[in-house]
Amino acid sequence: MTKTSRIAGAVLAVVTLTGSLAGCGGESLEQEKDSGASEGGSGKKGTLVVGAATFTESKVLAELYAQLLGDAGYKTSITTVKNRELYEPSLEKGEIDVVPEYAATLAEFLNAKVNGPKAPEEKPVASGDVAATVKALTGLAEPRGLKVLPAGEAVDQNAFAVSEEFAEKNKLKTLSDLGGSKLRVKIAAGDECEVRPFCAPGLKKTYGIDVAGIDPKGVGTPQAKQSVKDGENEMVLTYTTDGTLAGYGLVVLEDDKKLQNADNVLPVVNAKDAGSQEIADVLAKLTKALTTEDLAEMNRKVDGERAKPKDVAKAYLESEGLLRK
Repeated sequence: MTKTSRIAGAVLAVVTLTGSLAGCGGESLEQEKDSGASEGGSGKKGTLVVGAATFTESKVLAELYAQLLGDAGYKTSITTVKNRELYEPSLEKGEIDVVPEYAATLAEFLNAKVNGPKAPEEKPVASGDVAATVKALTGLAEPRGLKVLPAGEAVDQNAFAVSEEFAEKNKLKTLSDLGGSKLRVKIAAGDECEVRPFCAPGLKKTYGIDVAGIDPKGVGTPQAKQSVKDGENEMVLTYTTDGTLAGYGLVVLEDDKKLQNADNVLPVVNAKDAGSQEIADVLAKLTKALTTEDLAEMNRKVDGERAKPKDVAKAYLESEGLLRK
């Protein structure tokens, strides 16, 4: 599961936005129908195109949306688009009707798009408060013809994990516990962790954590997690929906002071083509049921067991009683 835009939070979102828009010029949307994805539904209530980015979790979420909407009577298909810089304009145009999104990341993406590339850094609209973040997102999205549906409990944001042994030995459950312990920790992460406000500087400022250094093994990579398991590093930067942590004997320390922005999962739709209350109600059933742990487990099945996203999504919806028999 690769989500390189997540590590940098608002700052990298700006860099990615400006760089990608400059690079794509007049190129096509580079979107394609996913041949391995679900396609179905009676079509009695219309046709909907669900968008997905190219990483595992986005594909799983798109499957959940498509299968749920298909079961409700819409003819659905999934279109995979390379990145947000390309699929967000497609959503505005109505070429895509529904996309699974992340509140804080999309809010700062639109903040940069509307108010300039420096806006997320100088005047950020996202925070650790999900209600405030969704409100800001809604204000930026509505003028662009987008409808933001309610966010749920499931959240995919930066997370810091340590070995179970290290946590037990030092009585650590939260990042505040780690700061209070005065232990020095070396973090396995991307080298940008040294300067990113949601990584080392934020850990020092918000929690008083003594960061001894950064081991540039990447964000949530197998090598990074293995280095913590082996005791080479004390902590690894990963994601809250990383389903492989238990396999490495790692546990996430709770971000109890909400250093990370609220990247709760929520559907965003084209208001004209998919803004009906009925569609909102169908997707709300999933939003209310889905947890961070659920997402982590589905990611694990796809990435670890090589299961197909559509099969994992169907099994989950059936287990939650969200599909009609």
